[in-house]
Amino acid sequence: MVALATSPADVFFSYSPRDEDLRPKLETHLDALKRQGVIRTYQGFALGGGKERREASAAKLREARIVLLLVSADFLHADAWLSPEIREAIARHEAGECRVIPVILRPCPWEKTVLGALQPLPHRARPVTSYPNQSEAFTEIAKGIRSAVRETEPPAAWPAARRPSSSPDAEPHIKKLPPRNPSFTGRDQLLNELRSALTTGGPAALTQAISGLGGIGKTQLAAEYAHRYASQYNVVWWVRAEEPATAAEDFARLAAALGLPEQDEADQRIAIEAVRSWLSRNDRWLLVLDNVNDPKDVAPYLPHPRTGHILITSRNPSFRGIATPLTVPALDRADSVKFLLARTGQSDARAAEKLAETLGDLPLALVQAAATIKETRSSIATYHAAFGDHQRELLLRGVPMDYPTPVATTWGLAFQEAQRLSPVAVDLLSLCAFLAPDDIPREGLADAAQHLPPALAAALSDPLTLDEAVAALRRYSFIDVHEGALSVHRLVQAVVRDRLSPEDLRMWAEAAVRLVDHAFPESSDDVETWPFCARWLPHALAAAGHAEAYDVAKGVRGRLLARFAVYLQGRAAFAEAKGYLERALALHEAVFGHDDPRVAAVLRSLGSVLHDLGDLGGARGHLERALAIDIASFGPDHPDVARDVNDLGSVLMDQGDLPGARKHLERALAIDEATYGPDDPSVAIRLNNLGALFRDLGDFAGARVHLERALAIDIRAYGQSHPTVAIGRTNLGRLLHDLGDLKGAREQFEEALKIDEQSYGRYHPRFALALNNRGRVLRDLGDLAGARADFERALAIVEDTYGPDHPDVARDINNLGSVLRDLGDLEGARAHFARVLKIAEATYGPDHPAVAIGCNNLGSVLQALGELPGAREQLERALGIAQATYGPDHPVVASIVNNLGRVLQALGDLSGAWQQIERAVAIATKALGPTHPSVQIFSRNLARLGDALGGGAEAT
Repeated sequence: MVALATSPADVFFSYSPRDEDLRPKLETHLDALKRQGVIRTYQGFALGGGKERREASAAKLREARIVLLLVSADFLHADAWLSPEIREAIARHEAGECRVIPVILRPCPWEKTVLGALQPLPHRARPVTSYPNQSEAFTEIAKGIRSAVRETEPPAAWPAARRPSSSPDAEPHIKKLPPRNPSFTGRDQLLNELRSALTTGGPAALTQAISGLGGIGKTQLAAEYAHRYASQYNVVWWVRAEEPATAAEDFARLAAALGLPEQDEADQRIAIEAVRSWLSRNDRWLLVLDNVNDPKDVAPYLPHPRTGHILITSRNPSFRGIATPLTVPALDRADSVKFLLARTGQSDARAAEKLAETLGDLPLALVQAAATIKETRSSIATYHAAFGDHQRELLLRGVPMDYPTPVATTWGLAFQEAQRLSPVAVDLLSLCAFLAPDDIPREGLADAAQHLPPALAAALSDPLTLDEAVAALRRYSFIDVHEGALSVHRLVQAVVRDRLSPEDLRMWAEAAVRLVDHAFPESSDDVETWPFCARWLPHALAAAGHAEAYDVAKGVRGRLLARFAVYLQGRAAFAEAKGYLERALALHEAVFGHDDPRVAAVLRSLGSVLHDLGDLGGARGHLERALAIDIASFGPDHPDVARDVNDLGSVLMDQGDLPGARKHLERALAIDEATYGPDDPSVAIRLNNLGALFRDLGDFAGARVHLERALAIDIRAYGQSHPTVAIGRTNLGRLLHDLGDLKGAREQFEEALKIDEQSYGRYHPRFALALNNRGRVLRDLGDLAGARADFERALAIVEDTYGPDHPDVARDINNLGSVLRDLGDLEGARAHFARVLKIAEATYGPDHPAVAIGCNNLGSVLQALGELPGAREQLERALGIAQATYGPDHPVVASIVNNLGRVLQALGDLSGAWQQIERAVAIATKALGPTHPSVQIFSRNLARLGDALGGGAEAT
């Protein structure tokens, strides 16, 4: 068994009372780290306070492995900040026993204090308040905390096998569960049956599907089982499975808790598969998939073989073939009566029995009724009479519901009482009914108050009023509050929506989508914002779905769809991103018309995704349309026009239209230099693209000037470890490779590989590209085994990402074929090159440079196999395409004519062979210089041919 999880850290933070406004934002991210198992606890203390508070603060500080000092001028001005305990913590930091991190909240001279020797957060000590979106600053801080926890990990490993504990209080190594319900009543027989089925049944019984009516207690039964038997498992993990996106996020997070190498992969599918693999190889784990809608949705998460236990909760009973069904009935009447009496503190068993019968013994209705009776201090009998009146009113209204009538009736009475305690409580609940049910960030509600109806906006802006509303809802069991977030039962959401008028349905659907649009990061393509994007994605999906159902906020909905589509594109979920962008485009066109710049922005994003998917024609069409809109809106010299022509130039380059690409890329560079100046990162993007184009055109000197200038700009702007710097190093490495500087190329590629692995993980297409580049250098350095390993690994990644027929797949197959040829596996190489040619022709048509590469390589291996007429045919076709694309004097042309000359030599046409190879030497010498390896290879071929002719001189 592999080691399971890293050791979670205790976190302490200290701050000035005047910085109280920033504390909740930090705690939101600490809560996320706690849920992910990165930290165990956190405690925050404001400077000052009485003796007892100072002593409590000192005790927590001594226990903490991570110490955060939230620094501002007010913090430094307080004498208490540099207490003996803080000095002791700094000494522990220097001894490697903990990590003290200054978190720079506001501009101040922190570096002139003892903190100046410590590594601050955010990056480069940029104050949090200087960020346009402070959530991005706290996301960066959370990432730094995660790194600090990992770096301070104590050396320890869990035992290879752990026996189940006999202690009922023992905890599993890894545990993520909702809080235990202290009022859980009855179900002992059902729990015993469930335990018996899981532990004594055959393989089919290892997965149990718990089904039943809404409100019957399916989730509570699964949660009670998990808590009751947690000591019998090493791992207990809860997955919110109602939405596929949420299920994927929760399941993938288990990779981090297990300490799997794939935990940081940008492509979530890799982490999911790693978790499945781990589960299939280990036992004593419990996985709970809560509230599954469709049996097919669980397939990605079921390991084979199943060596642990799985619980599925669902209203859908159709899980045969996947799980053994377990139907949850209503509570036994005796348990219902016992529960009502215990929760209300009353003794009228007869009235309790009548109410239980009326409520159908439904646990959710019993909970709601008991809470209302207790809070209103009414008798059970009085409540029962009021319940009957209210239910008759409800039935007369004829509200269509997919939940039992007693649930709606009990909540109708409770709504009235909650609203009496807090007038905005029901407004808050109405808003939550249009979000995802779990993990609703309280901070996000307050931050977006300006987008909500006035009464609720005012309440959210006042922490005391918001506390009253939350308390009222919690008192009547409408919501749970856990670690700074709210959660609402799905049935509560359904009842709330059913009670709303058509006008209110539209109002709250619009409010919810506006709230999420405000909260979802604008820079969703930045890996630093991805944890924040992941938390808000379930709410974005829910809010957008409700807004679509009630046809409201089309413009906002389209903007939100586009924003989280860009996030999905970054996570390599290209097909999903394409679908959401197409919906966003339709919405933008409906709201703004077909010629609005906001439509152009979505077209540009959609063109980028189509480019990633290899649909160059579709990408070009969308980008050309975006360009026309932006020129008409802004004129020819606007930065948005520069982005359009840059992206269009990149597509043209991949289509083989190098002159057209050069025209567009040089235009983009001119616009950005005039707009931003010569040293802006936007200029570096244009320089990088132009450098790559000049390399393809054979202008290596021009390419080097552009690429080195771009890399210098990016390093100054981002530092050495940013993904943008990896792109610059990749482009420069390719050029150095072409110039024969294999050592320099390898250094650039390996630096890029490190950055891409850290930024995207080891299964992302960017990492595959970096592997390819290193593999090409290793091949030319003679390390064929290393090159083959890199190419095979890269091919597996891109095939899994794009499917078998993508241009990037062809690139990797081509490189692997070259290594197989060098290793002497000519038939293997032939099969690879034939597949490359097929993909290239299907993607680009018959006259694209990629087809020329395929023909050239296939021709060379056919020559080695002795199939000379076929080799000549392929090489002559490759030469025609290359000369038409690059002109007669390009290094690619030189490589092809050299190969053609060798085939002619083998066919006995020595004079024709001499003309071709002599031409190859001349082209390569002019383009690459006389010392380039290719020139030397071509010259040796020419010399050997001269020997065959009886002396090279007479053939010149």
